[in-house]
Amino acid sequence: MTGRGHDAVVIGAGPNGLVAANHLADAGWSVLVLEAQDEVGGAVKSARDVHPDFVHDTFSAFYPLAEASPTIKSFSLEDHGLTWRHAPAVLGHPMLDGNWAILHRDRLVTARLFDQAHGGDGEAWLDLCSQWDRIGDQIIKALLSPFPPIRYGVGALARLRSVGGLDFVKTMLMPASEFGKSRFGGVAPRLVIAGNAGHADIPLNAPGSGLMGVLMSMLGQTVGFPVPEGGAGALAQALRRRFESRGGEIRCSTEVVSIEVVRRRATAVRTKDGERFEARRAVIADIVAPHLYGRLLAPDDVPSRTKGAMRSFDLDPSTVKVDWALDGPVPWASAPAYAPGTFHVADSVEQMIEAHGQVAARMIPAAPFMLAGQMTTADPSRSPADTQSLWAYTHVPQHSVADAGNGGLKGTWHRDDCERFADRMQARIEKLAPGFGSKILGRRVLGPKELEQRDANLIGGAINGGTSQLHQELIFRPIPGMGRAETPIRGLYLGSASAHPGGGVHGAPGMNAARAALAHARIRRSTGGLLR
Repeated sequence: MTGRGHDAVVIGAGPNGLVAANHLADAGWSVLVLEAQDEVGGAVKSARDVHPDFVHDTFSAFYPLAEASPTIKSFSLEDHGLTWRHAPAVLGHPMLDGNWAILHRDRLVTARLFDQAHGGDGEAWLDLCSQWDRIGDQIIKALLSPFPPIRYGVGALARLRSVGGLDFVKTMLMPASEFGKSRFGGVAPRLVIAGNAGHADIPLNAPGSGLMGVLMSMLGQTVGFPVPEGGAGALAQALRRRFESRGGEIRCSTEVVSIEVVRRRATAVRTKDGERFEARRAVIADIVAPHLYGRLLAPDDVPSRTKGAMRSFDLDPSTVKVDWALDGPVPWASAPAYAPGTFHVADSVEQMIEAHGQVAARMIPAAPFMLAGQMTTADPSRSPADTQSLWAYTHVPQHSVADAGNGGLKGTWHRDDCERFADRMQARIEKLAPGFGSKILGRRVLGPKELEQRDANLIGGAINGGTSQLHQELIFRPIPGMGRAETPIRGLYLGSASAHPGGGVHGAPGMNAARAALAHARIRRSTGGLLR
C-alpha cells in the first residue's frame, strides 16, 4: 500500500526529528513524521507510571541546552504551551561533612558561597564567568552549527584575545580534574565543574572534559537548568503542536523498517505494516547511526567504506535510571542553603574519576557517580505538596567483565541485576540523607534493556547516540570524514544524536539535517534538476 507523497519524510519524532520537521514546514515543505512509539518525544517523555499522583520524566529531565539553543529558541515554543520552571538553585553537590557545593543561578550568590568555603574562590569564579560572557555565546553557537562552524568560529577567534588568547584555549583543553585545581583552592568549584563534565562520557582526566564541565557550569549561570512545567513531555508536545499548526502530519505507532534507494538516492520509506511513503525531496533520519546503516538501508545501498567505518562506531556507556516517589522532601543530613533541582552524588572528584575509570574498564562501578533530580523542587506541579518526584541515573559498561563492588552483579541487566544495582545507588543517597528509604512510596528501575525497549535509539541504554569522546566528534561523527548531516545516499540526511554535534536536547542535529536538505534542494532547482 502506497501513501501519498510528501516533500520530506522524517523518521522518528524525537526532539531532533521534530526540530527538522518544524524547520522544513516553515520553509513550505509538506512533511510527514513517522514514529514507532505510540507518542512523540523519543527520550523526552514523562508519565505517571511510577505513582499515579507523581509525574516522572522517563528519560531526560533538565534542559539547559534547549534553553540556550538558537534553534529551540527560534521556535517560540512558549506560544505553543511550553513554560519553563527553575529550582531555587541550579545544582547542588552534598558532601559527607555536611557542606554543599551550590551552583546558584545568580553568579554573585554562587561566588559568595564558594568564597565562604575557601577565600578567593568567589573572585576566581566571577573571573571565569566574565571570560565566558565575552566568548561563550560564540562557543555554544559554534558547537551547535554544522561543521566546520565558519561564522561562529571566526567570531570566537575575534574574541579570543580578550579572554587570554592561547592560554584560554589551553585551559579549555585541560581535563576537568585538572581545570578545577588550576583555578580554585577549595573543593566546591572543583566538584561543580567535574560533576558537570560527568554529564558526558569523556573521562574526567582526559582532554575535552574540562570544556564540557565549564560549558555546563556556565549554562547554569546564564540560563539555569530549566524543566518544562508538567513534565519533560511538555517540550515534545509543544514541538508537535507547532509543527501541526503549520500543516505537518505525524503518525505514531508506525515503525519504519526500510528506506528505498533508487540510483543512489533515497526515494521512499516502508513501514512494518507494509505501507510505502514517497519522499520527493528528502528523508531525514532521527535514527541512531548503527540502525540507519545496519537496518534501514539494504546492505547493497551502503558503500563499503561506510560499512567498514561503522564497525568501529563506539556507543556511549549503558545507563541505569531509578525513579522514586517520596512522601516528603529528601531528608538531607544537612540542608543546603538553596534547594537544588539537580544534584550530583560522589564523595570527591577523585571518586568520580574512579567510577568513570571502572566503567571504561568494563567494570560495574562500586560507588557509582550519580546524576539526580529533585523534580518537584524545580516544578511543584510534578507531585503533591510536601512530596518529591525524584530520579537518579548512572553509567555502567555496555559489556561488563566484572563487578568492582562486592555485590557479585553479572552485568546481564535482567531484573535481579537492575534491582540490586538500584539498591547500591539508593544506598549512596541514604548515606547523605538518612531515612531516605522510609520516604519511598514507589520505585521504578529502568536498566539498559528497558531503556532500549522504550526508545530503540538507546542501544543498550546508551543515551547520547554514540560516545562523546574526541575520537568520535566533529569530522569523526559518526564516522571519519562525515561531521555533517549528509550521508553517502543522496537525499538522505542523518538528523539524530549520532550526527554532529551529538547528544543533548538542543535540536542541532535535526536542524543541521533540515538545512542541508533545503540547501541541496536549492542547488538542484538552480541546476534545473540536473543534479540528482
